[in-house]
Amino acid sequence: MEKLLLGVLLLTFLSEGMTQRDLRGKVFIFPEESNTAHVSLIPRVKKPLKSFTLCLKAFTDLTRPHSLFSYNTRSIDNELLLFVNKVGDYVLYIGNTAVTFKVPPSPYAPIHLCASWESASGIAELWVNGKPVGRKGLRKGYSLGAEASIILGQEQDSFGGGFDEKQSFVGEIWDVFLLDRVVSLKDICFSCYPGSILNWQALIYKDRGYVVVKPKLWA
Repeated sequence: MEKLLLGVLLLTFLSEGMTQRDLRGKVFIFPEESNTAHVSLIPRVKKPLKSFTLCLKAFTDLTRPHSLFSYNTRSIDNELLLFVNKVGDYVLYIGNTAVTFKVPPSPYAPIHLCASWESASGIAELWVNGKPVGRKGLRKGYSLGAEASIILGQEQDSFGGGFDEKQSFVGEIWDVFLLDRVVSLKDICFSCYPGSILNWQALIYKDRGYVVVKPKLWA
């Protein structure tokens, strides 16, 4: 029955212009600043989240604020947001409450980010390029809403919109995974833990505006 429902939902999404693709070896390129270009990601499962692990890879030469991953519900902005204030300042929002992780500047190269959070303890953890950069607490006992608008390339100030050109992402994003549990970030292996909410190997999405899919340049 679950497979049947997933199939019905998939047909509905695809009929609305959504695409499902295995994007291994591919990237989304956001070539220029805008308040329109973005990618909407459709979760494979819709349910409240009491824990998660989010990972992605990105390359940009931006020094201004920009969004890497924006998850809003109709009632809460910044339900889950991974945001860069400036080079080395990574901000994680849960339920519109933020913690900031200070990361030493990295060389001109892609960055691999993984963030996890659990409601039971309120502990959020960030890893950058395979190394931990700290644990902080926020929103203990909270639960992320199920009906979400998930956006790459823009920061949402409203459900699915309210984009600000000066917070847009310019660069490349790939290997996006969102799991519904906390897993070991030290030994994370997405072939072992396929993304249960978002899976880059079977991603359901719709791109809008100037967004290009190309083979990735980096390993």
